[in-house]
Amino acid sequence: MFRNFFILAVSICTAGSLFALPDHDEKTARKIISGHISDAESGESLIGATLLVKELGVGTVSNSYGFYSIAVPAGTYTLVSSYIGYHDFEKEMDLSKSQRLEIGLMPESEELEEIQVLGERKDQNITQVEMGVEKLQTKTIKSIPALMGEVDLIKAIQLLPGVHSTAEGGSGFSVRGGSPDQNLILLDEATVYNASHLMGFFSVFNNDAIKDLKLYKGDVPAQYGGRLASLLDVRMKDGNAKKFEGTGGIGTISSRLTLEGPLKEDQTTLLLSGRRTYMDLFMPLASEEEVKDSRLYFYDASLKLSHRFNENNRLFVSAYLGRDVMRSEFFQIGFGNKTLTARWNHIFNQKLFMNLTAVWSRYDYELGTPEDEPDSWIWESDLEDLGLKADFGYYITPEHSLKFGLQSFHHAFNPGMAMGVGDQSFFGEYLVGKNYALEHAGYLSHQHQLGDKLVMKYGVRVSLFQNIGKGTVYDYDDNYAVVDSTTYASGEVYQNYWGVEPRFGINYLVAPDWSIKFNYNRSQQTIQQASNSAAGSPLDIWFPASPNIKPQLADQFALGVFRNFQNDWYQASVEVYYKDMQNTIDFADHADLLLNKYLEGELRVGDSRAYGAEFLLKKTEGNLTGWLGYTLSRTERTIPEINNGKTYVAPFDKTHDISTVLNYRLNRRVSLSANWIYSTGQPVTLPVQRYEINGTVLPYYSERNGARYDDYHRLDLALTLQGRNKRNRAWSGEWVFSIYNAYSRKNTWALNFVQDTENPTETYAEKTYLFPIIPAVTYNFKF
Repeated sequence: MFRNFFILAVSICTAGSLFALPDHDEKTARKIISGHISDAESGESLIGATLLVKELGVGTVSNSYGFYSIAVPAGTYTLVSSYIGYHDFEKEMDLSKSQRLEIGLMPESEELEEIQVLGERKDQNITQVEMGVEKLQTKTIKSIPALMGEVDLIKAIQLLPGVHSTAEGGSGFSVRGGSPDQNLILLDEATVYNASHLMGFFSVFNNDAIKDLKLYKGDVPAQYGGRLASLLDVRMKDGNAKKFEGTGGIGTISSRLTLEGPLKEDQTTLLLSGRRTYMDLFMPLASEEEVKDSRLYFYDASLKLSHRFNENNRLFVSAYLGRDVMRSEFFQIGFGNKTLTARWNHIFNQKLFMNLTAVWSRYDYELGTPEDEPDSWIWESDLEDLGLKADFGYYITPEHSLKFGLQSFHHAFNPGMAMGVGDQSFFGEYLVGKNYALEHAGYLSHQHQLGDKLVMKYGVRVSLFQNIGKGTVYDYDDNYAVVDSTTYASGEVYQNYWGVEPRFGINYLVAPDWSIKFNYNRSQQTIQQASNSAAGSPLDIWFPASPNIKPQLADQFALGVFRNFQNDWYQASVEVYYKDMQNTIDFADHADLLLNKYLEGELRVGDSRAYGAEFLLKKTEGNLTGWLGYTLSRTERTIPEINNGKTYVAPFDKTHDISTVLNYRLNRRVSLSANWIYSTGQPVTLPVQRYEINGTVLPYYSERNGARYDDYHRLDLALTLQGRNKRNRAWSGEWVFSIYNAYSRKNTWALNFVQDTENPTETYAEKTYLFPIIPAVTYNFKF
C-alpha cells in the first residue's frame, strides 16, 4: 500500500510540474484575475459564489475552497461577485496585468437570510451545466419541522424529488430507485458508512457544524466514483477567522454546542462542535426495574483546524467521532464512525489549483450480552479506509476549464468476530475471514463554453479495484455449495477489476430564463452491503467485489427542462431519467447473512433498471418560500434464481412520491413551517396462503416484493419565535415548537403474522407503527 502511495505522490508532483509552468499572460492579450471569495465577517470561504465580468458577460464560480480564476483580455472591467444571502460586491479594475483579488462579501440582513431558500445564485439552476443536483443551505434545513426537534440534514434531503426514505423515521435514503449502500456519503472527503444515530432516527451530521451540502442524483463529477445512485457531499465549516462565537441548542432529547474562532486572526481558526442525548439520565426514574439499569444515548463531536500559511498555501484538518450506546440487562449494542481528513490547498499559479487530501475513516459495531454469565458473548465488526487523493483545477480561459486528479485507497473489511466474554462463558471464538482491497482511480474532466448558449462538460474516470491477501476465496458449484477454497498470502493481488466510466453533460440556454439539459453517467460499484431488511440496521455487513462477485455497473441518461419566472422568484424543473444496471446483487430466499463465512453463496446476480420523472416547483423569495416536488418512478430487477426468473420490483420502488415544504414569515420574529409527505407503500413479500404438513402450519409467500404496505403520508408543523435582537447584544436566541405527524397517521413500520392461540387454524396480521403525534420544544442560541 505504501508503495502505491509513493507512486501516487510522484505522479502528483509530475502533474503539478507539467501544468505549473511560468505564467506568460503578462506578455499576451489575456490577463488573469484570481483569489478567494469569503464571508467578510467570519472569513468562511463561500462555495459556488459567482464572479462576473460585467462588460464581457463572462464569469466563473468559486470551488469547494472558495478559490476562483478567470482569464480575460487586457482592459478595464467591472467585476461583480454575488452569493445568495450576501450583498453583491462590485469593483472596477484595470487589468493591464494579472492580479490577485481577495473578495469578502457582507451578509445581508437577518430578515433577508430567512426568506432566501436554495441555491448560490438566482439563475444558477438555469446557467449551470449540472443537473440532478440539489443544494440545501443550513438555514433551510433549520426551518424544516424535525422529529423530536432535532434538525437533520438527511431528513431534509428525503424531501427532495427522486429521494425516498427507506423506513419510517430512518436516516437511510434511496435515490432514483437505488439501495442505501449505493449512496456515497462524504464528510470533508472522508466516507461515512453509516450516517445514522439511534437506529436511524437521527443522522450523524450536526447542522451547526455544517457549511455546505450538495446531493448529486446522477450527474456525479468524474473525481468521485464507487457508488451507483448518488453522492452526498457534506462540508464542515472552517470556523470564524475574525472573532470567537458560539451556537447551540437545548432540545427535547439532546443538546448541542458549537464554538469557533481565531487562534491567530486571519491565519489560524478552530471549530469545535459537540452533541449528546440525555434520555439515559431519566431512565433511573422509571418504575420498571429492567428500565432503570438501561442505557440509551448517542454523542458526536467534530473538530476542524484551518491554517493559512500564505496566499498560496492553506491547511485544513478535520475530524469526527460519533457513538451510539444501547445497553440493558439482556443485551448491549454499540456502533459509531470515526473520520480524519487532512487537506493541503496549493496555488501553483493563477490558473492552477491543487488540493491534496489524506483521509482515514472507520465504522465499527458490537452486539452482545452482559458479562459474567454462562452464555455471555460479543460480536464485533468493522470497516476501515485509508486513502490519498490529489485533485487539480486548471482554469485555462473563461470558456475552458479542466479538472483532473489521482487517488488511491486501502480498504480493510472485518465481517465479524464472535466470542465468549468473561470467565464463566462457555462460548468459544468464531471468526469470519477478513478481506482487503486496493482501489485506485484517475480522472479528467473538461468544461467547455461554446458561445453564449451552449455549455458542455465531458470527462472520464478510470478505476482499478484489486483484491489482496491475506484472505481465503471459496469456490461454489451451480447450486452455490462450497466445493473448494484458495488461500492467498498477505499483500498478494488475486483479482483485478478495471473500470472506464465516461461522463457527459450539456446545457443549452434557450432564453435567459430557461434551459434544456442532458447528461450521461456511467458508474461502477465494488463495495456493497448485505442487509436483511429494507429499513437497514447498524449491524449490516459491507463486503467487496471478488472473484465470485463482479462490480455492479450503471448507465444513467437524464434529460431536463429548467425554467424561472418573475425575476427568478419561482423556479420550475422537469427531469426524466433512465438507468440501466448490470450485475445487480440480491439475496436468495431466507438468506443467512450474519456471521456467515460463505456469504457469497447467498448472493444472486442479474440486471435491473430504473426510470422516472421528477417535477419541482420552488419559490425562493418573499414571505412564503418552499417547494413542491413530485416523483413518478419505477425500479425493477430480473435475476434468474429469484422469483422464478420473473421481473419484480425492487425493495425501494415507490410509484408516487409527493413532498411539500413551506415556510411562511408572519413578521420579523415569527415564522411557520410545514411539510406534508405522501408516497406509495413500500414493496414487501408477504404470506398469501398457508398449508399444513404433519400438523405443522407453513406459510406460502407471494412473489418477491409482490405486495405493498399501505400508502404513507404525514404532516409536520413548526413555529419559530425569535428573541428581540437588540443592537450590540452579544446573546440571541429563538424558540422552536414542532409537531411530528400532526394528525397521528399510523404508518406501517412492520407486519408480523401471528398464529391465533385460541384457533390455531387462523393467522392474523399484526401491524407495528412507530410514531403517533410527537411534540417537541427546542431553544437555539448564538453568542
